[in-house]
Amino acid sequence: AKGQSLRKFAIISSVLCFVLLAAAMVAVDPARLRAAWQSITPAHIITALLAVQVQIIASAYRWQFTARRLGHDIATRLAIQEYYLSSALNLVLPGGMAGDAVRAYRSRRADNGGWKRPAAAVVLERASGQLAFFVLCCLGLLAWPMLLQNHVPAEYDQLLWLAAVLLAMLTVIGLAFRRAWLPERILRLGPELKTVFFSSGAWLVQAGLSLLILSAYIATFMIASAAVGAPLPLLAAFTIIPLCLLTMLIPAGVGGWGTREAAAATLWPVLGFTSAEGLAASLLYGLLSLFGAAVPGLLSLVLSLTKRA
Repeated sequence: AKGQSLRKFAIISSVLCFVLLAAAMVAVDPARLRAAWQSITPAHIITALLAVQVQIIASAYRWQFTARRLGHDIATRLAIQEYYLSSALNLVLPGGMAGDAVRAYRSRRADNGGWKRPAAAVVLERASGQLAFFVLCCLGLLAWPMLLQNHVPAEYDQLLWLAAVLLAMLTVIGLAFRRAWLPERILRLGPELKTVFFSSGAWLVQAGLSLLILSAYIATFMIASAAVGAPLPLLAAFTIIPLCLLTMLIPAGVGGWGTREAAAATLWPVLGFTSAEGLAASLLYGLLSLFGAAVPGLLSLVLSLTKRA
């Protein structure tokens, strides 16, 4: 019954997100949307696709590092192949996490200890990236009035409260992690978290890789926006783009489609561009991310199936 409920939720949320996408496309000026797409050049596409490769390969190294800290060794080539496949599946399947489950399942073959270490490695690797992303979003919101004094949105107070709440939650979790009132299941993660994030300078590697991955995400979006005729200022990398990408972390819909476009159509006018340009940039970003991950991901799947045959 629980599995059926989850499937129903995935289907309904995916339909709603695509309805949101359709509504955003209808709401903007279609002529401006077409005009934005006509300015795309091969140079923009190639540069953005290269940024996508940096993002995925660096993520694979972060996963490999995390797994090795847990005693689960993954060869570099295998880690990269599996991460491409995982990324492609996350972009086309509901929930945005199905690819991670597949990655944990397929990587267990390289571990004689069963599910525990492969699953923990995938979960903690994703947690590392999402933690870095949330911190960037919160810091960007807090710095917005100083960085973009003339472009503070009317909803800034609500956004600031959201950032404060998120940072407070992270602080409380960090300070209270060793308290006795925490559930035993969480306390059991203590040694693994220490090994993955703190022991022997692990935090430097995690932070460095996460920063590189975040930079690749943001660079891809900035290139996509420039391609549709809306070159964003560098400060957008710390303000509107992280907020736009934050919608992709919602565990609903398919690959962030719909929620990401609605956010871009809302946020781009803050910097003087049109909603149509924001929507066009987000659509192009989604297509570039999908193509950049799907093609190598399909090749990885074909290679693995060929070897097994």
